[in-house]
Amino acid sequence: MRSAAWRISLWATLAFAAGTMVVFFVLDRVVATDIHRRVDVWLTGEVETLADVAQRTPDDALYNRVVGEVAELAEHEVPDRQTSGDGDGDEGPSKKPNDSVFFLQAGSDGSLKLWVGPGEGKTYLDAVLGSRIVANRPWDIQVRGWDKPFRVASLPMKDGSRVFLGLSERDQLRVVRNLRTRFFLLWLSLVLLGFGIVFFTTRRMLRHVRRISEAASHIGHSDLDTRVPTSRRNDEIAHLALTLNGMLDRIESSMHQLHTITDSLAHDLRSPLTAIRGKLESSLSVGREGEPSEAIVSAIEELDRLTDFLNKSLDVAEARADALRLMRTEIDLNELLTAMVDLYEPSMTERGLKVRLLSDGPVRIVGDAGLLHRMMANLFDNEVRHLPAGCAVTIRLREEENAAWLTVEDNGPGFDGQILSSLFVRRVRGKDSSGHGLGLAFIDAVVRAHAGTITARNGERGGVRIAIALPAAGADRGRAMASATLAG
Repeated sequence: MRSAAWRISLWATLAFAAGTMVVFFVLDRVVATDIHRRVDVWLTGEVETLADVAQRTPDDALYNRVVGEVAELAEHEVPDRQTSGDGDGDEGPSKKPNDSVFFLQAGSDGSLKLWVGPGEGKTYLDAVLGSRIVANRPWDIQVRGWDKPFRVASLPMKDGSRVFLGLSERDQLRVVRNLRTRFFLLWLSLVLLGFGIVFFTTRRMLRHVRRISEAASHIGHSDLDTRVPTSRRNDEIAHLALTLNGMLDRIESSMHQLHTITDSLAHDLRSPLTAIRGKLESSLSVGREGEPSEAIVSAIEELDRLTDFLNKSLDVAEARADALRLMRTEIDLNELLTAMVDLYEPSMTERGLKVRLLSDGPVRIVGDAGLLHRMMANLFDNEVRHLPAGCAVTIRLREEENAAWLTVEDNGPGFDGQILSSLFVRRVRGKDSSGHGLGLAFIDAVVRAHAGTITARNGERGGVRIAIALPAAGADRGRAMASATLAG
């Protein structure tokens, strides 16, 4: 139901329905006009014939019989004739076969001279004389007791009388109504057929687009070697697939170049730094006993900080480019946090800090153990560096809704208000910080690489609250790792 084929088919069908409706409306008008014209031609011809017969028949005892029989014969030639009781539901006062036709002759004084037809002639004469007589063409009258009007044609006689021939429009309206029913059923059938054709054609076309989207959504979960499916058709969808594959080729090449550059940069910088550190340690070890050089010790510390800064900068850069390479294994966060607390508790106690771990038990995730260990170390380092003595750190771990939730809270001074909106931006740090501004940026990069989320803010009662959510090992891997980066 979420397919765009429904919307495309609906709008196309509405346009088609409107167009065919206009066509059928024009056809209806043409047919109705033609039936009307045919009736008028019949009335005009028959009234002339009857007037001629009445003119030629002597005005004697046989006059009414002769003219009446001619009028009854004319009824058998009525267009679209239907006798009453045929199921139309619009029956007049009589059920005779000629109940749709009447013929009357009115004298010059308005009296009824001759009547042939259903019911009382006086009723029809009153209706005719009460209407506006139109010369040379038929007109409509409404007779009391009939729902449908009569179409009437008239001719004057030499003796001052006038003959009238009327035909009920019941049969013509029935024909038009039946034609309209057939038009509507045909129109409805065409609309439904058109909708079905457009829907299945569009759905078939969009099915290939869906396959391209599904293939594209899985690219990056494992590697960049996968390509979207292509077809032999030379159409827009085939060009889209080729364009996406070309873009993926360029992305794969760019990622390869990025990895090559970062590997080269790391090698070129780490090697000299390691060599310098080794030489400084050698100089320190051969120095006079009990008189270590403070400069050498400071240099080693600076080199350690520089190495850490380099590693974090490279990791953050790769994570921002969704190119951080992970070595995924199943990890128990409870076990990792317990080890980290045991490692940092002595130094935190020495600085007057308290640390407490509240865990519901084993919580397993799939991730890179080395990166997660470094992420935890950054969290603990931040607490050790920025909390004054007497503060407490509470770490909570639980599993909820297929996610591992890790919360770190303290009762320290909290974040500087000026950097609250950019805590995870590289090289953003508080005014009293002596670091490089990469701690939280690195933590955010690791969380992003593991398809998780992180929030950091000041607590309502002061202090800092950092909440991290990572997909649990039991969650749906396809959904949980939707934004995860490449495995190295």
